[in-house]
Amino acid sequence: MKTFHQLFEPDTSTYTYILVDPTTDAAAIIDPAKTMVERDLRVIRDHGLRLELILDTHVHADHITGAGDLRRETGAPVAVGRECGADCADFQLDGDEDLTFGNEVIHTIATPGHTPGSMSFRWRDRVFTGDALLIGGTGRTDFQGGDPGQLWDSLTQGILSLDDETLLFPGHDYEGRTVTTVGEERATNPRLAGNDREGFIALMNGLDLNPPRYIDESVPANRRCGDAA
Repeated sequence: MKTFHQLFEPDTSTYTYILVDPTTDAAAIIDPAKTMVERDLRVIRDHGLRLELILDTHVHADHITGAGDLRRETGAPVAVGRECGADCADFQLDGDEDLTFGNEVIHTIATPGHTPGSMSFRWRDRVFTGDALLIGGTGRTDFQGGDPGQLWDSLTQGILSLDDETLLFPGHDYEGRTVTTVGEERATNPRLAGNDREGFIALMNGLDLNPPRYIDESVPANRRCGDAA
């Protein structure tokens, strides 16, 4: 049985991940997008899986989560970082928790900075970083309570302290890349390699980026787990 599915939503270049315990057919999903809920349910049903856990790495600003829809369809609980302000979630995460589905364990890593409540999730030999750490980049810090100094600390003391061989799967990639490693990002990520905390803060504060296209609708909806007002 396939134990890992990496799925792509092309409008916002969002990755969704389905993790599988082959011994029990239990599954967990990370960062589902509302526009792709039917696809995700089809994968779950076609593989005979039982969804037991729905995770969002943060309150997204670029797309609406499918967490609420999947909860209604499957009964699986939703978990997000406590500082996200998403009271709709069944579990509020602080980091350094173990979450289970079937016989599998996902370890939570608090990685604030892109947003105050950002979480990364470690499973087996890989880590899912949401928008905190991207392939060759990082999440932005210029809205929604972002803090570049906090992001630097989260990355250097958290994700980048994992073993070099740890696979790293981001929440987005805009160039078609699917996976990197902690060692690769530590050595070559242009925002991090050879930089220090002060330099990173200056770099992030100097970015002049347009707001995400869907921020005005996405953030309020995602604080409701993707449900309408």
